[in-house]
Amino acid sequence: MHVRTRVAGAIAAALLLSAATPTAFADAPATTAPGDLVTQSPTEFHPLPGQWTNTKAWHITYRSTTAKGGPNVVSGTVIVPNDGRTGPRPVVTYAVGTVGLDDSCAPSANFPYGTAVEATLINQVVQKGWAVAVTDYEGLGTPGEHTYTVGRAEGTAVLDAARAAERLGIPGVDANSPVGIMGYSQGGQAASWAAELHDSYAPDLLVKGTATGGVPADLMKVASSNDGGLGSGLIFMAAAGQNAAFPELKLDSYLNTAGKALVGYFRTNCVAIDTTVGSFKHITDLTVKDPLRQPDWQARLAESKLGTHRPDAPVYLYHGTIDELIPYSVGQQLRSDWCARDANVEWHALPLLGHIGGVTAGGVPAANWLAERFAGAAPHPNC
Repeated sequence: MHVRTRVAGAIAAALLLSAATPTAFADAPATTAPGDLVTQSPTEFHPLPGQWTNTKAWHITYRSTTAKGGPNVVSGTVIVPNDGRTGPRPVVTYAVGTVGLDDSCAPSANFPYGTAVEATLINQVVQKGWAVAVTDYEGLGTPGEHTYTVGRAEGTAVLDAARAAERLGIPGVDANSPVGIMGYSQGGQAASWAAELHDSYAPDLLVKGTATGGVPADLMKVASSNDGGLGSGLIFMAAAGQNAAFPELKLDSYLNTAGKALVGYFRTNCVAIDTTVGSFKHITDLTVKDPLRQPDWQARLAESKLGTHRPDAPVYLYHGTIDELIPYSVGQQLRSDWCARDANVEWHALPLLGHIGGVTAGGVPAANWLAERFAGAAPHPNC
């Protein structure tokens, strides 16, 4: 329930978000370990329509893990500068913010056409000479529904994208590569979950740090803040995502006719239009009973709460002080929770910046912070 409401329309327009046909890929033998490649095929990476980059890119599908601990297959893209470098190269696993629920919204479906939201930011990371893995997340580009805002499923997809990149056979990219994690908004949730899961789920990855911003660390607080406001549609997108992971929640049984129509619309469209259509709705307008007041829903949403486990690598955490979608207080609380667990956190408040301002102003410093971690410089925690 995080990125891009009508306020985000400007950036969406600037990046020319549009639906695109998913990239085709070749079959490969089935595998079973998380991060193992299932399929791979060449694709293209264009930050904007027709904008050339001196890169190589692959569309991949790879093994990962659901929120319930079962196996799944996730799609994504790996991008590497075509610079002739054969020596060791860092890998950044990049988690994008909200793009929508339909497969046509997936980053991998849009990179070849220059229509992916955040592609210009991703290009800035690629131009540092790093390999970049961009997950589509569970159910976005593969069969099934996108488990939007389900923290554990996002975190495993992000970590396994890095593993898959290391297994592609790119010169200088392998199990000895230093790894960085990066994301904002939904991507901040995913990156933060990857940071918390790293020591238990993917200790084989040599994670040097996580740069994460605009993090919806507490979904109940974010929902309460957005109810009836500009970002209200994101509440229902998030409800659909939770229901995709946990169908026993039975979302449809809580929706009235208008609610079912709106959620159905969200499932077949992308964020630029979704957030406009879904704005200024109250939960009570679209339900026969508020699911967020039910114990089973509250329990599942609590499972996506961040700050309950110490990231084992340094974290760069940032948040706009007037964020209209993810309350600044939610970011402050995440900092406090991690600091209370002795995490290595460098916190940056971004004065007078809202949600979109946070990603545009915070992305470059966050990437520069990762560069320092790859160079072996000591972090500067400010808990």
